[in-house]
Amino acid sequence: MILAVLQARMGSSRLPGKAMATLQGQPMILRQLERIRQAQTLSKIIVATSDQPADDALAGFLVSRGVTVHRGAGADILDRIARCAEAAGPVSHIVRLKGDAPFVDPGLIDQTVKLALSTGADYASNRVYRTYPAGLEVEVISAKALRISAAEERDPLARISPTAAIRNQPGRFRHAHLRAVRDWSSLDWRVKTPADLAFARSIYDALHPVDPGFRMGDVLDLVESKQDLGRFAA
Repeated sequence: MILAVLQARMGSSRLPGKAMATLQGQPMILRQLERIRQAQTLSKIIVATSDQPADDALAGFLVSRGVTVHRGAGADILDRIARCAEAAGPVSHIVRLKGDAPFVDPGLIDQTVKLALSTGADYASNRVYRTYPAGLEVEVISAKALRISAAEERDPLARISPTAAIRNQPGRFRHAHLRAVRDWSSLDWRVKTPADLAFARSIYDALHPVDPGFRMGDVLDLVESKQDLGRFAA
């Protein structure tokens, strides 16, 4: 089974409650799930959030919408994802996705999963060698590598960035890397600030009513054709 784990939380110093900020009339977290469900390679999707009271409302809302939610330690994201995978049942690979990325591209998810499967890599991503806009990161980790990493002692960075120990040991864990045809790494489409949210809303308002399944290329075309949008793209 290929399990997608979407990390999400309500706490944010620059944009509190951003997971529930609306894009085209729905919370951002639902828009992300809408996009992730378009990926053809995924068997199951779980939202992983913390067990802190601040995330109670988010978890309750998602459950009310029929979304599977796993709650775990707020500070140790690696442990949360590992336990999430364990609870999901027999899992071969975990696709890690982040909650500040409303433009997550299902096509990139499928490409990265297929790369992991075809190469036998423990870790496949478009993150190590950055050529895609920030906010389109996809990481595919084998369940075995995740279990090994979660069981070992690790520094605080590995607790915050759950794939750090695997990314930083290419000699131990086999890597595979997805690269774009051009370098778009200077673009940042994550939602971390009110200005980022305004950019995301402008893109959704322009593209979503016409095609809810819009992809990276559609966003690039729109940004390149609208200079006022382009100012917020990087």
